[in-house]
Amino acid sequence: MRVAIVTGASSGIGQSAAIQIAKRGTGVILTYNSYQSGALDTVATIEKEGGTAVALPLDVGRSETFPAFRESVAAALRETWGRDTFDFLVNNAGVGENALFEDTSEEMFDRLMRVLLKGPYFLTQTLLPLLADGGAIVNMTSNSVSRTTEPGYSAYATMKGGLTVLTRYMAKEFSKRGIRVNSVSPGTTRTRISDNAFERFPEVIPALAAKTALGRVGEPDDIGMVVAVLLGEEGRWITAQDLEVAGGYNL
Repeated sequence: MRVAIVTGASSGIGQSAAIQIAKRGTGVILTYNSYQSGALDTVATIEKEGGTAVALPLDVGRSETFPAFRESVAAALRETWGRDTFDFLVNNAGVGENALFEDTSEEMFDRLMRVLLKGPYFLTQTLLPLLADGGAIVNMTSNSVSRTTEPGYSAYATMKGGLTVLTRYMAKEFSKRGIRVNSVSPGTTRTRISDNAFERFPEVIPALAAKTALGRVGEPDDIGMVVAVLLGEEGRWITAQDLEVAGGYNL
């Protein structure tokens, strides 16, 4: 059985990606930071549908913990699937903060950098020895890089833009092992990001839907299904691409 690692899979896009990947017969190691109950819900959903999943704690903003995480991954692979490698990595875990350029503190900038750019960079580096040849990676970017330029997101979009560039370099360097690397760039999607902003400010949803060609905001499964396709056989000839999945936002 093939095995995927999905970071930040206790809710939202990560949770959907983990479930959609599992539906295709792939085992899933999913990570959570503070929302353990959500991660256990993800595991329960996968197991209810006949899949296999393991939840492990991980703070992608703390790269010093990555070697210990790799040991936990190796143990889970041996104990659950009888393997010493995995096949797919989804760098999804993230954080959402915004402030106007002149109000962005170094602390906020560094926090976003650690989670959104340094984290995926060094987590992938740490896990690379366990990633099987012929595997695939999906990095979660954002259409704030290419499609939108909303005030307040300069730091966030800078990190996501860096991840988009990193995706191409990963694809180039890992190609000698047959490993494909792509990024998925969601538009506005109904998730828990920014401290459950959609639940706290539902009045913003109609305006966002009006700016979207298909007339609604995105749902986690809109993104999760695409991640599963990119990892699967359908995506076998796709690498070094950033795929916007946004329903035609700002079209």
